[in-house]
Amino acid sequence: MARSMRKVRVGAVVRTNQDKTAIVEMVWKQRHRLYRKQMRRVARFYVHDPENQCRLGDTVRIEETRRISKNKHWRLMEILERKQIAEVRPIDLETDVAPEMTQPRILAAEARAEATAAEASEEPESEVVEEEPEAPEEDSSEEVADEEAEESPEAAEDEPAADEPQEDEAEDDEPQQNDTEADESSGSEEPDEQEKEE
Repeated sequence: MARSMRKVRVGAVVRTNQDKTAIVEMVWKQRHRLYRKQMRRVARFYVHDPENQCRLGDTVRIEETRRISKNKHWRLMEILERKQIAEVRPIDLETDVAPEMTQPRILAAEARAEATAAEASEEPESEVVEEEPEAPEEDSSEEVADEEAEESPEAAEDEPAADEPQEDEAEDDEPQQNDTEADESSGSEEPDEQEKEE
C-alpha cells in the first residue's frame, strides 16, 4: 500500500500491559441517521510500539501498516502529548485527604491486632494452667461426690444399719482400751511392788 493512501489516526493510550503493544482509543461523535441524536463512537486500535514509549493517557498519532499479528496492524508514528499521571497509591491519597477520618480506623486496627496478639499469647499459658489442676479437681470431685452420697437421704437411711455394727465395734474397742489401761495400771503396779521388795 502506498504511504499516501495509509490511514492516520490520533487517539489516547488506554492500555500498555503487553510488550511492544499499546491500545489506543479514538473517540468521536456521530449523529444518528433516523433519530438525529449525537452518539459517542469508540474505536480501539492495537498499535505496534517497539520501544515501549507509550504511557497511559498519552495522545499519539498512529498509522496503518501491514498486519503484524492477529489484531495489530497499526504502528506508532509519534507521541503528541504526554500526560502526567501521579503514581500514588489509594492509601496515600486517603491519608493525605482525610487524616482525621483514617486515624480512628488505624487506631482501631492496631488495637485489634494487639488484642489478638495478647489472646494468642495467653491461650497457651491458660491451657497449661488448666491442664495441671485437672487431676486434683477430679479427686476433689470424687470426694465431693462421696460426701454428697453420704449426705443424701438414701444413704442416710442405709447409714443407721451400717452404723449399728460400727457402734458395736466402738463398744468393743472401749473394753479393749479399758483392758489396755488395766494392763498398764497392773504393769505400773508391778514395778512399784518390786521397788518395795527391794
